[in-house]
Amino acid sequence: MKNQASLVVYLFFTICVSPFGAQGLGEETLAIGASSSWQSVTVRNGVTEIISIRPNPVLVLASALGGGSDPSLDMSLSFDEPAPEGFKDSAGRYRVTVSEGVAAPGRQFARIGMGAALFSGTRFYNLSSEEPASSGPLLITPAAKNALFASGRSLRDFSIEFWFFPMNMENGEHILSWTASRRNARGLFAVQRIQCSTAKNRLQWNFSDFFDLLTDENPIALTLEGSTPLVPKTWSHHLIRFDADTGLLEYIVNGQTEDIRYAALGGREGGQILYPVIGDGGSFVLGSRFMGMIDEFKLYSRYIAAPDLRKYPQGGGRIETKSLDLGEPDTEILKIEADGGKTSNIGGILRNEFVRNGGFRFTDQSMVQFFARAGENPYRWDDSPWRPFTPGAPLTGLRGRYVQVAAVFYPSGDGETTPYLDEIRIIYRPNVPPPPPALLVAAAHDGGVDLTWRASPDTDILGYLVYYGPAQGEYFGEEALLGASPIDAGKRTSLRIDGLVNGTLYYFTVAAYDRAEPFHIGPFSREVSARPLRTLE
Repeated sequence: MKNQASLVVYLFFTICVSPFGAQGLGEETLAIGASSSWQSVTVRNGVTEIISIRPNPVLVLASALGGGSDPSLDMSLSFDEPAPEGFKDSAGRYRVTVSEGVAAPGRQFARIGMGAALFSGTRFYNLSSEEPASSGPLLITPAAKNALFASGRSLRDFSIEFWFFPMNMENGEHILSWTASRRNARGLFAVQRIQCSTAKNRLQWNFSDFFDLLTDENPIALTLEGSTPLVPKTWSHHLIRFDADTGLLEYIVNGQTEDIRYAALGGREGGQILYPVIGDGGSFVLGSRFMGMIDEFKLYSRYIAAPDLRKYPQGGGRIETKSLDLGEPDTEILKIEADGGKTSNIGGILRNEFVRNGGFRFTDQSMVQFFARAGENPYRWDDSPWRPFTPGAPLTGLRGRYVQVAAVFYPSGDGETTPYLDEIRIIYRPNVPPPPPALLVAAAHDGGVDLTWRASPDTDILGYLVYYGPAQGEYFGEEALLGASPIDAGKRTSLRIDGLVNGTLYYFTVAAYDRAEPFHIGPFSREVSARPLRTLE
């Protein structure tokens, strides 16, 4: 049986005494997060863990990376890896080679996620060369036959997007280049090229020998230019998209159309459409002779109708803990506290606001909504619906051995700020087993024993169980008229046990049980013994 002096709580994480004020008698605190880690948070939909806000890891909304489950996503470079040599295409179709001149500045400077690619402005090759690019600060080459830009692929719709952060916006900086070798319908060698470079504080796109009828018609060159000046040291979103049904090639900056062209004979809508056919040995080069950052470089096999410019998804994210074992049935959960705040990173400026408890609702509409449920079975919650709660406020009617906590994170109205959680503390009062009765006395008689004891001092006592048996410390008797051990004595403090075997030494102990569901059985009282004997009449 359990010993009242050593309440055992079966947990896989730290249980600690709250440092935020004195607790009431018998109260316990279960801490999640902060120095206790977030391992017990097993559901993390749209929520991630970062270390740059508080001394310990916190939970925040994951950035609105987009395309993770998009079947049209052909290439995705998030640059979230801690070092540039770790940069990779998460879609798995392209090989990334990084040379000197590229750094990983980390979350503080990234537009989205945990990092970006920082380029130092080093020039690696002559972009005016007629040969395909073979080197650069960041070289991307097709590594799979099903890659959109693999040799010989005929393209229809496609989109290229990325976030752009220039340091100076000097004329002639080269942001992006695609080059490949190809032969046209006449059998003439040509260099297929896409170039994105800076001119007059804008980006300019040039498509050369990229769109072709595969006839003896001459290939066309298309140039698109931004109309809005770009501000140095400011993030902007850039999108090139092509609609194969109309031949429309469109340049979008921050969600607004800057320029359009038609890949069609005559360069007009309604002309015979020209389609891209990818040349041989092609590769992308990012950041040659460019000083600044690029983030979330993506390539799609579809026409992106509406780019998502929000840093954090409007739908937010949700966490749930596993079933947390508080050790005893019918445990009362008094309140649940939470520390956290909100954080934003705009233009490389990191801002944090810390709060302790309260509503977790901020003036920019970012917020966290909290829920909890409790029960006696860690696997069945059908009868225990989620209940919303305010951190730090008293709770009533939330009882059970197991508890779960959930939190829903919502970003600010503009999608630039995420709330965060630093720690959750569950304050509870275990429903410990009642103490044993005292002064147990046994008096033998013919065929039985009379037991008396002093009531247990616990006010929650529902009754007593009387244990008996013919061996010390082993209470497995079966012969009593009242039944096998243990015998339920109800709330009585005395019991006559008849039907015992005369001449046999019996051992007895008594334990109290309470009103919990299921009830607790407390520790044994002291053990007493008595030998029933037949007496002369």
